[in-house]
This record gives sequence, C-alpha cells and structure tokens, in this order.
Amino acid sequence: MASPLLLCIVLCSYYSIAHGRGNDSFVTMPTSAFEPEQVCSGERVTLEQNHCAVSLPLVHRHGPCAPSPSTDKPSFSDTLRRSRARVNHITARVAARSVGSHGDETVGIPAHLGSYVDSLEYVVTVSFGTPAVPRVVIIDTGSDLSWLQCKPCASGECSLQKDPLFDPTNSSTYASIPCASDACKKLEADAYSIGCAKGGKQCGFNIMYADFTMTDGVYSKDKLTLAPGVTVNNFYFGCGHDERTAGGLYDGLLGLGLMSESLAVQLGGGGATSYCLPAVSSKAGFLALGAGKNTDGFQLTPMGRVPGEPTFATVTLTGISVGGKKLSLLPSAFEGGMIVDSGSALTALQTTAYKALRSAFREAMAAYPRLPNPNHYVDTCYNFTGHKNVVVPKIALTFTGGATINLDVPNGILVDDCLAFVDSGLLPGHSTAGILGNVNQRTFEVLFDTSSNKVGFRGNAC
Repeated sequence: MASPLLLCIVLCSYYSIAHGRGNDSFVTMPTSAFEPEQVCSGERVTLEQNHCAVSLPLVHRHGPCAPSPSTDKPSFSDTLRRSRARVNHITARVAARSVGSHGDETVGIPAHLGSYVDSLEYVVTVSFGTPAVPRVVIIDTGSDLSWLQCKPCASGECSLQKDPLFDPTNSSTYASIPCASDACKKLEADAYSIGCAKGGKQCGFNIMYADFTMTDGVYSKDKLTLAPGVTVNNFYFGCGHDERTAGGLYDGLLGLGLMSESLAVQLGGGGATSYCLPAVSSKAGFLALGAGKNTDGFQLTPMGRVPGEPTFATVTLTGISVGGKKLSLLPSAFEGGMIVDSGSALTALQTTAYKALRSAFREAMAAYPRLPNPNHYVDTCYNFTGHKNVVVPKIALTFTGGATINLDVPNGILVDDCLAFVDSGLLPGHSTAGILGNVNQRTFEVLFDTSSNKVGFRGNAC
C-alpha cells in the first residue's frame, strides 16, 4: 500500500499537470476571465520615452471606454458575420489579382479592396481644423484615404454620428483641393477620385466599400491635431457630403494603409506606425504615430505586399505550436502569407494549417465539452459551465526570420468561448493570402515600419 506521503505527491503531480501548473505551455484561467466587463478600467498605457512622437488612446467602439458607448452592441453572431464577410471579400479579391496577373484571363477587379466598415471595432479621438474640433474616428489598416462627414449634407444622406457634422467653413486652415492639381491627379491615379466636383473646380473623391456603404464629396486638406502641440499641417482627407455608412456613432475613418493617402504615409519622415489592441473592451490600448528606429523588445519579420493591392502589409508564417508542441506542417501550408488586418476579428488560416491547429487544440481541450457548431463559420466552441477554472494551451506563431509570438491567454485565443481561428478555404498551392485577425493581435504592439520593410510584435504592450 502506498504511503500517505507518496500518495500526496502523486495526486499533487496529477493536479499540476491537469491544471497546467508546472507546465508553461498551458495556462489556468478562472472562468470569470471569459466574461466581459461592463465598466471602463480607466487605465492608460504609457509608452517608453522616445518610442514614438505621439500616442493616442485606442478603445473598442462598442465597449464601456468608448466616447459614446453604443447602445446597439452587435451580438457574437453579428460580429462573426461581419468578420466573415470582410475575410471572404479580401481573400476573393487577392485570389482574383493572382489569376489576373497571369495575363491569360480577363478578370474584372474594382480599384480597391474596400472593406466591411461595420466590421471595424476600434476608435481614436483626433481633432480637425483651426480651431481644433475633436472627432471620433475608426481606424483601419485596410483603408488609405481618411474621411469625415461634413456640412452640408442633406437630410438622410449622412449617417448618425457622435458629434455634429464637421463644418469646413469654420476652419481658418481648411482648403479644398483644386481639380487640376497634382494632388487630385494622384488621387485619380490611385482610383479614389470621381473627377471634378462643384462646377468643375474642386477635386471630388469617392469610396465604395464592399458592404455597399459609401462616401463621396470634396477632397480636402486641413490641420490635423493628434495631441497638444502635435499637428499635421495640410492633412489630406475626404470631406464627405453624401455618406451612406453603417451607423456606430463615429464621425469618420482614419486610414492606416500603406498607400500615399494614408495618415502613416502623410506623416513622412521615415517613421513607423503601431497600435496595441487591448485584451478586453473595458481597457484602452493605443495608436502610436511617428515611431522611431528603436525596435528593442520587438519580434521582427519581413513586411510583404499583396500584388496589385498595395494597401495591406503581409507577414509569412513558418510554424505554429499548440501547448508547447510544434505542428508538423510544410512551408507550402502557409503559401501566400497573411495580411495583417485590424478589421477582421478572426484569423483565417489556409486549410491544411487550420485543420492541424484545430486538431491539436481540440486534443488539448478534451476535458471540456464542445458545443454543436453554432454557425457555419466557427467550428470549435466550448461549454465551460460548472468549471471554476479552465486550462488553455498556449498558441505560438512563428514568422519568417524566427519572430515568435505567444498569443494572449485567453483573450487572444478564444472569443466568446470559441477558437479565434477559421478556415480560409485556401488549399496549398494557391498563391493568395490568409488573414491575421485582430483577436490574435490583442495585447501586442503591432509595428509597421515601411522604411525597413519590417512588421514587429512587442508582447504585453497594453
């Protein structure tokens, strides 16, 4: 008969293994960590000195920290539907570019990827004009041209927003862009221009998004104030007078893509742009603009581009680990790379990679009953009822050059008790891109440094 001491050692060892203790490849989380908080924590993230020129608080537009918290927060099903629509649109567009680039087929491709605006979830507050007028704008790495809803806008032609419409006549630094100017010609070359507006004197702009929301009006410039004493003179943006956008109490959009119209490029100076999405909506992250050359603490990987779609930055996965075990995957499983997208919630992996990840994750989570497929998009959801604690395996993503990130547990791996990965439907040999969604990006400072063509990830940044 085993001695009491030996029995205690055996039982304690079993408890540690079952609950992830003594094994840094698993994390034990109280189930309360999976429940959304209803009150804003009020915490502010302070960046290291000289890390960037300016840092703006970034919050979830449907969370308690939003300037005007939404009363119509979308359900989980709605969030998934919007994310799925955006992912499907992006991957289809990239695939069409790939086919069209061979020259042996004619493929009708609109000028821009566009995006599903209603899938965008994070907002910052900046100010336009002189005197400076605060505006709440959604951020999007899938857009380049920023825009505001402006006066005049006929009744029913502009969407409900937090603030009164921006009135350019009240700003002493506002100017419309002449139709014959080089700036207008560049806008037209980038396929954002609709030609001349207002009797042929002003440069017009138009953006049609994939969810059929749209904005058009006058291409303009004005002073953009990011923080006290930090301004961008002659910031180019669209002053929209006909806005059919999804409601959400935001005043416009801030484009963070890689084309010349984006805020990141207009800042100039060879600086970089980064953001940190908070783990939960009750906390704030940040948007950092004008970041310097110091990349200490970042995991860096080469930045790629999508052929024919210069807005997005891509990274290339080389490996995935679940619970400390590396999945057996060939490089072809990740062919096409991954678009780093702030507007897609879930990460869309190529089929072979997704199936391997799903299998390993399900095996590691075998102690918990899976729910029947709640919809046709996510297929790995769990019922944690009756459990005070849940043991979640760590998931690590490795990119070209060896950059490896451990996703936040649980909020960077699970969303509404479901695995935050989906099948992109792309098989090996298809030279198109998957999507690195915003859930996986949570708590990381994600850096886009176009001067060195690097994407960086800094853990535990917010």
